[in-house]
Amino acid sequence: MSPNYIAKRLVMIVYTLFVVSLIVFAITQILPADAAVMMLGENATPEALDALRQTMGLDAPIWQQYFSWAWHVVQGDLGTSLRTGQPVGPAMFEALGRSLLLAFFSIGLMLVLAIPLGIIAAIRRGKIADMVVSLVSYAGVALPEFVTATIAVLVFADWMKWLPPTGYVPLTENFVDGIAHLVLPVCVISIILIAHVSRMVRSELVDVLHTDYIRAARLKGISRGQVLRRHALRNALLPTITIVALDVGYLLGGVIVVEEIFAIPGIGRQLIVAIQARDLPAIQAGVLIMAATYSIVNFIADILYAWLDKRIQYD
Repeated sequence: MSPNYIAKRLVMIVYTLFVVSLIVFAITQILPADAAVMMLGENATPEALDALRQTMGLDAPIWQQYFSWAWHVVQGDLGTSLRTGQPVGPAMFEALGRSLLLAFFSIGLMLVLAIPLGIIAAIRRGKIADMVVSLVSYAGVALPEFVTATIAVLVFADWMKWLPPTGYVPLTENFVDGIAHLVLPVCVISIILIAHVSRMVRSELVDVLHTDYIRAARLKGISRGQVLRRHALRNALLPTITIVALDVGYLLGGVIVVEEIFAIPGIGRQLIVAIQARDLPAIQAGVLIMAATYSIVNFIADILYAWLDKRIQYD
């Protein structure tokens, strides 16, 4: 991969974050929230409110407020929460770590199950195994997260008493208990991911298995298993990387329902709390961190593309 391409993509990430910061800052200015009133209370005197706005720079022009905020962000200062009075950076990054841990286990479980299921469905196309995988995939896509999460809690936590219903325990404090609290949310999230990816693997693998170069490899006497491993599967997995990269965005923000049901303080849940409380610095920091994470994941996906398929050259 060309170093110029890597440099260009890094510049594009910076540009993307700049645009996102502009949009987020503009939206937070529209929200009906006064930082001075939230900090001092509605009973504060006008003089006290004006003095605080002047201290915080809220009386400056919008463009000047933006560049002041952006400069602090570049220096690593994401602001102070209006709700808690604490720096929002450490809290948001800690919440991001919990969401990434949940995403890591969910994607891991998805890859372990979805790729073999997709391969089985493609090899057994039109047979019972293919129909069963298709049925499970359609059911996984059709059922919303709150339904599967509620059923999982009722069955495995309430009735069978196998797993804890809600809560989050850091793995560094108690590894076994922490894993036990992650099993249900990870399985609930993985259901949709497995449904998406298994269908994608099946569709792509069916197309690849009917290409001319696969037929040529079989005519040369190469076994079916070798053709599948060395040629077909490598090319069929390329679109899967895109799906996984896109699913990271879903995992970071779209699992707010799962995080709420299982009481996991991830970044999606923290962002919702910030929006409800009109905590403008926390909203800005949360969205910016999520955008940066999503951009980095897509950059890694492009690198994996080139690694899996040597024909892809980024200039």
